[in-house]
Amino acid sequence: MDSSKEYWKKQTSAPKEDLRWNFPEQKQNEIAVIGGNSQNFSAPIKTAEFLSANFPLKSVKTILPDSLESKFPPAIINENLTFTRSTPSGSFDKSAELTAAANRADFNIFIGDLSKNSTTAVAVAEALDASTPTPAIITRDTVDLLLAEMTNLIERENLFIIASLAQLQKLFRAIYYPKVLLLSQPLIPVIETLHKFTLSYENLALLTFHDGQIIVANRSLITTIPLENTSYSPISLWSGRLASKVAAYNLWNPKNPANATVAAVFAK
Repeated sequence: MDSSKEYWKKQTSAPKEDLRWNFPEQKQNEIAVIGGNSQNFSAPIKTAEFLSANFPLKSVKTILPDSLESKFPPAIINENLTFTRSTPSGSFDKSAELTAAANRADFNIFIGDLSKNSTTAVAVAEALDASTPTPAIITRDTVDLLLAEMTNLIERENLFIIASLAQLQKLFRAIYYPKVLLLSQPLIPVIETLHKFTLSYENLALLTFHDGQIIVANRSLITTIPLENTSYSPISLWSGRLASKVAAYNLWNPKNPANATVAAVFAK
């Protein structure tokens, strides 16, 4: 690796500064977990459960399409479970309720399990746009769903993208970014491209994985973390737990997304 790049930091262990000191002593704030369709909704449910069990949040709202409402026993439906209008295929439709749910939260995680159709893409994009500047993570198949909307969303304030390199490759094409990401590239060209990309889109924080390294990019600064130094595997990176940690650490450390995201990667 080229150590001469001043914008590139190689992090092999947790940062010395413990950002958990900034977590509230009493439960505060609301995170909304948005996702699901009539055939699959495990990711939003598991992500919401993980957040509720591990962070001092006043509430974790799970936002699902109303095609799923009949799948939940009435006894377990409460104020933390919201159903909004769905398309005939069972995913999110455009609705004031979806936008309002995103607006109420202090942080939104668009966790995926979404049907891939243009109506749902527009519905999610409108909720993202209308909830600016509330911080929001898009990850898993939400990234793929929103590719056609990315030219309008990429400069959104407080946007976090947790995505594979293949997804970022598609994103670059979707917004006509002049540089190319190749899965076959060595690490250094990927680092250089993400450096330039987040220099152009300074509101954006990125987390991806390539060549054995978790890569965090924000405001042209790059941090690489060897996967073997974390508790993750190439598959578990995308389960929703890392996205949950990134959301919580950034919610309570909002001034430096790069540091908060790196701390979240190492968080137990």
